[in-house]
Amino acid sequence: MAQPTIQNEENPYEAMLYRFDVAAEKLGLDPGVYKILKIPDREITVSVPVQMDDGSLQVFRGFRVQHSIVRGPGKGGVRFAPNVNLDEVRALAAWMTWKCAAVNVPFGGAKGGVICNPKELSRGELERLTRRYMAMIMDIIGPDRDVPAPDMNTDPQIMAWMMDTYAMHQRHAEYGIVTGKPLELGGSHGRVRATGYGVGLMTREALIRQGMDPKSCTGVIQGAGNVGGVSADALYNMGIKILAISDVDQTIYNDKGIDMMALKAHLREHRGSLEGFKGGERLDPQAVLTLDADILVPAATENVITSKNAADIKAKIIVEGANGPTTPNADKILEDKGVFVVPDILGNAGGVTVSYFEWVQNRLGYYWDERDVNDRLEKIMVTAFQEVCGMADREGTSARIGAYMLSVERVAAVHKLRGIYA
Repeated sequence: MAQPTIQNEENPYEAMLYRFDVAAEKLGLDPGVYKILKIPDREITVSVPVQMDDGSLQVFRGFRVQHSIVRGPGKGGVRFAPNVNLDEVRALAAWMTWKCAAVNVPFGGAKGGVICNPKELSRGELERLTRRYMAMIMDIIGPDRDVPAPDMNTDPQIMAWMMDTYAMHQRHAEYGIVTGKPLELGGSHGRVRATGYGVGLMTREALIRQGMDPKSCTGVIQGAGNVGGVSADALYNMGIKILAISDVDQTIYNDKGIDMMALKAHLREHRGSLEGFKGGERLDPQAVLTLDADILVPAATENVITSKNAADIKAKIIVEGANGPTTPNADKILEDKGVFVVPDILGNAGGVTVSYFEWVQNRLGYYWDERDVNDRLEKIMVTAFQEVCGMADREGTSARIGAYMLSVERVAAVHKLRGIYA
């Protein structure tokens, strides 16, 4: 892998571009296609005025970025967060392009966000914010154009409000406009657990590749939300001893293994918070990353593994459940240490894969049970893992750059076939 040249390693867009550049160089990518894929197809910034409960008016700022829609409709979540910014949304949109191509589902990459703190909004304010944001981006989305989904601080209820807003403007219900919906509105069985379930599948495949027995392995999970909690459960069900799990406030560590039944009950009752959980020793929230364990699943947020802590990581396998948890500068350190990393664009692709299934089911008007969904998900993700590792082995590079090369190659091939519309 080329020597990292990232000055601001924690800028997610710069990190994405660096890895894209490495993959493009190794592929000998056509210069014209390189220029097209270097920048998003379209990005908009919108003002989102909301009448607050106290009668005042507050104006929020929102974004929607479509990085590439050459392989199919844009696909990507909408996050509501106080620190979301345009560079972050650009990076997330591009990662969706590469993620969809890596698992070979017929979507392009898109992403959206609104700068807000949902914890400070009432349910009514959150609904009005959601509906106005949807109205502001409606001209560029649609089931054949760009299909939003849940992300940070957005959930099936918010998807229901988005779908309803679109339906009111179109004068008919269009279930395929968003994914991650409640089951009653055309959601898919298995969607809520899909990302964490996929992390489990990728962990299993990584263990097989590395010749490791799950029943003799230990694991730690950063993130106690939906992805982290389901990932922990998936690893535990393989026989892996879960030593620690963290949230934004603490790491809970137990060298004898965390009681998973007690943990799941606590997370259900406390909505993903570890506060008050008595199942282990309380440590600093960042301590989970450098604990002595065989497997690390970063399933929280971006830029948690950097050049500052990568040398201290003891895990032999990292499976990225979050988007962009590892910086390019950290990649080189981990590679030199012999750590096998399942990159985010593969590791957490279970979510978008089942979103694709939901979109397909909406269009068919015929729905699968959870076993069918999981069987189809396993087939797609295991195939993608083998293809990514095959590319990495042939090119003598990391799984991350192998995944980027596979994805960029697939997107570039479609660009070459379609040509440029004058």
